[in-house]
Amino acid sequence: MTEGTRELAARLATLDDSEFAALLAARGVSPTAAWRDYFDAADALTEPTFVARALQGLTATELASVARAATDGTPVPEDVAPTLRSLGLTDASGIPLPSTSAAIDLVALDAATPRATLPPADAATEGAIAERAFTSVASLGDILIQSLQAPFARLGSGALAAADRRRITEDLQRPDDLDALTALAQTAGLLNVEGRWLLPTAQAELWLREPTVRRWSIVATAWRDELPRGIRAGGAWTDPSTWNATFPADASWPVRADALHTQALVWGLVAPDGSAPPWSRALPSGAAEAEARLGALLPHEVDRIYLQNDLTAISPGPLASGLDVRLRQLAHRESHAQASSYRFTPETIAAALTEGETAESMLEFLAGLSLTGVPQPLEYLVRTTADKHGLVRVGYDPDAPPETPRTLVTSTETQALETIAVDQSLRPLGLVRTTDGSALTSRAPRDTVLWALIDARYPAVAVDHQGNEEPMRRHRIAASALAPGSAPPESYTTLIATLRASVSSNADTAWLEREIEAAVRARSIVDVDVQLPDGSTRTFTLEASGLGGGRLRGRERGTDVERTLPVSSVRGVRRV
Repeated sequence: MTEGTRELAARLATLDDSEFAALLAARGVSPTAAWRDYFDAADALTEPTFVARALQGLTATELASVARAATDGTPVPEDVAPTLRSLGLTDASGIPLPSTSAAIDLVALDAATPRATLPPADAATEGAIAERAFTSVASLGDILIQSLQAPFARLGSGALAAADRRRITEDLQRPDDLDALTALAQTAGLLNVEGRWLLPTAQAELWLREPTVRRWSIVATAWRDELPRGIRAGGAWTDPSTWNATFPADASWPVRADALHTQALVWGLVAPDGSAPPWSRALPSGAAEAEARLGALLPHEVDRIYLQNDLTAISPGPLASGLDVRLRQLAHRESHAQASSYRFTPETIAAALTEGETAESMLEFLAGLSLTGVPQPLEYLVRTTADKHGLVRVGYDPDAPPETPRTLVTSTETQALETIAVDQSLRPLGLVRTTDGSALTSRAPRDTVLWALIDARYPAVAVDHQGNEEPMRRHRIAASALAPGSAPPESYTTLIATLRASVSSNADTAWLEREIEAAVRARSIVDVDVQLPDGSTRTFTLEASGLGGGRLRGRERGTDVERTLPVSSVRGVRRV
């Protein structure tokens, strides 16, 4: 317990709820912290490891300023003061707290002077960077489409599971870019973590329907906005070659800095030689100008394809992103490069029907997209699949009690139900015949039964409680969430209320009690000032050993006598 701790406790008590909650969130305090009063809060916030963690967010320049102020005993400079104050690292006058000074003494300061304006890239480099950006945008689109089809599993370390890594990289032109692309997608809010899964968000579906250059700018702007403040500069960023030295108090920063640099390279924001293309330099002026600069160098996208009699489609160039997404809902993409090929199958057409497409909507889309019309084999496939689709209907059993709902599987063709009933691949569903034998029921949820039937290639559709067909989408969408490790300000309401309720009418007495308790816990040697009955004050040097019943116990140094002193008479305690 130090005087700096006492002053911090007093200052915390003067903050309003929003300021206090912001400070707690900035310091990464758990909303369930077991603090009884402001002294507990100040004690924790000045604890060495806690202070060291707070310093991790200060740049080398800021740390150097704080170190000078601590050495001189002067307030920190005005440009640094708000940051330090918001973290509770200074006293009311702006002088670093002793705990802050002690923590900074352990940091090796070597401030670098970053270039705020990067040199422009030459024409040849611009072309290479634009091609890299185009490839990365397409690859991220492929990743998101795969995530919509099946979520990505994560290991305990946060990395993607090996099976999903293989599944994704098979579809990427540059497999080594996977980690950077998934990180960019998370930064832009296109992918989000839920438990052990990495899921697409609602924004991902909207992003996939944007033009390529717009896709690029959405991610680039989000990445720029999420850069740590120490490496942002005037709406852009500082020289990546100096990033590693930006946060010297954070041992994990160099790894993160290297990851951010890799992301900038992958997304075409910087060149390997450190130069910047014109679209990066235009970002501070707005996304529209940056899009125009990049769009001038991107490959021309096509909006027409060739539909062939063998149930394939050939795109003579990069297909416009929105059209590619819609086409891939109807067909499987077999190859992709400057020219891509797609294949229609009964399964891909049936999947589109399950998601709400109709034979007419599909044929209308294909007719408008094709340079050669819709071949008769493809039209036949679409119509026959649509005619069979819905032969098996999966809904809710109206006769089942609400507390034990059941799924009902019906069909107009008895033979279809006979086949489903004996299908060994469907045994886990526990399908049993109804009493009249006209349907099958299962305790499994309706959606589970539906997708199991579809995977077994039955033409199944979902129906609601009224028996109407209901479009179904297989993929899961992630809910919006805060970044890992952060807590919303409102989550500190209970903690702040507890601290407010602990405020004593006599802060000096409360502080004295805290010092006595701390001395007893540590069995410290302390000088205790005691007011005697005659009004005089005597100082005892004790090894504090116990506190109870309103009395402090300890062995007096020098005389080796056990003393018991009334706490109400103690006027001061100082550690020797």
